[in-house]
Amino acid sequence: MKAVNQLKTFQRILSEYPADTPLSKFLPGFYRQNKQMGSTDRKVAGRLIYNYFRLGRALPNLPAEDRLMVAEFFCNTQTNSFLQHFKPDWAACVGFNIDEKIALVKTTYPDFKLEDVFPWSKELSEGIDKQAFLKSFFVQPDLFIRVNKGFEQQVKAELTKADIKFKDEGNNCLSLPNGTRLDVIFPKQHWFEVQDLSSQQTANYFKPNRWDSWWDACAASGGKSLLLHSLQPDIKLVVSDIRESILSNLDERFQQAGLMKYQKKVMDLMQNNEQLLYNYAFDGIILDAPCSGSGTWGRTPEMISQFELHKADFFKRLQQGIATNVAKHLKPGKPLIYITCSALKAENEDAVTYLTNELGLELEEQQVLKGYSHKADTMFVARLVAKAPQPPEGGVEEE
Repeated sequence: MKAVNQLKTFQRILSEYPADTPLSKFLPGFYRQNKQMGSTDRKVAGRLIYNYFRLGRALPNLPAEDRLMVAEFFCNTQTNSFLQHFKPDWAACVGFNIDEKIALVKTTYPDFKLEDVFPWSKELSEGIDKQAFLKSFFVQPDLFIRVNKGFEQQVKAELTKADIKFKDEGNNCLSLPNGTRLDVIFPKQHWFEVQDLSSQQTANYFKPNRWDSWWDACAASGGKSLLLHSLQPDIKLVVSDIRESILSNLDERFQQAGLMKYQKKVMDLMQNNEQLLYNYAFDGIILDAPCSGSGTWGRTPEMISQFELHKADFFKRLQQGIATNVAKHLKPGKPLIYITCSALKAENEDAVTYLTNELGLELEEQQVLKGYSHKADTMFVARLVAKAPQPPEGGVEEE
């Protein structure tokens, strides 16, 4: 009976869910309207709806309930009462590896194709293992934190005390089970920043010098600025975003991290901002560009069902417009760090081609950060440098 009620709750959530809203925003409201649901009920409901969307675009003609059973089988490694009730034969095989599970599902649903989960695999960036990337959608990513220097032992001690399993990823990065209540374990301490593993690895491309002037052009929550500050606290920093509200939230986060000297500017980077940036020239610019977010859909699998390929073209034009207006404020010989949380070539390598061919930047290095291999986000980062002005051909004539 419990499994039947869980299925009914799933069906209600799916029927009421508006496709253009993140699940993370919709579910809390649904739970508030259904106060009879206890914490276990909410946990199961969340698991079912997230797993359902992890199946992406596969088996589109099946009833939602059947698609849910396939998703539950793929996404779980330990048996649960829900799968045991509805699919006891699959529940007995829940410990199989993903290839064995796919083969078993195909005996019931011959139309299942892994490529249908994310049907844009031909558009992926170079070097991405398509099979591994597609299979990663059936695994919930980990939660990652970047521990501030000097607090490593305290953080590990508190996690051990709370019986939280964690893995030291190196460079002050710890991975934790998704859903770990850090606010309960660390109610007042500011010993770390929550930041994905791949996002932390972009810092390898910054290479700031002391007293440099840097611009975090699409600052959002300020994660890249804090990374930059952790590498070199003695920089002069400008942060900008199109949203005034999000810049207002930076102050408290920056202060907790000891980042006190910075300027904030509300800017639409698709517009000419010469007046706001008059006489500004930067030793480094971080352009964490707006993108499809396709490298993060392991965390937000509902986005697979909402995405259409033409949206990548929209982001491509947006990235090019922003890059054009940003790069003009870069000093000769200084770096622009181009970052996306996309796995699509159109937003990654193609953007770099635009930056080199149209804006005259020189590519030093680029990399797809393959988070799908580490239960993390997949991202792209490139370090490009503004060319120094060339002297006129033939030099200056002597009088």
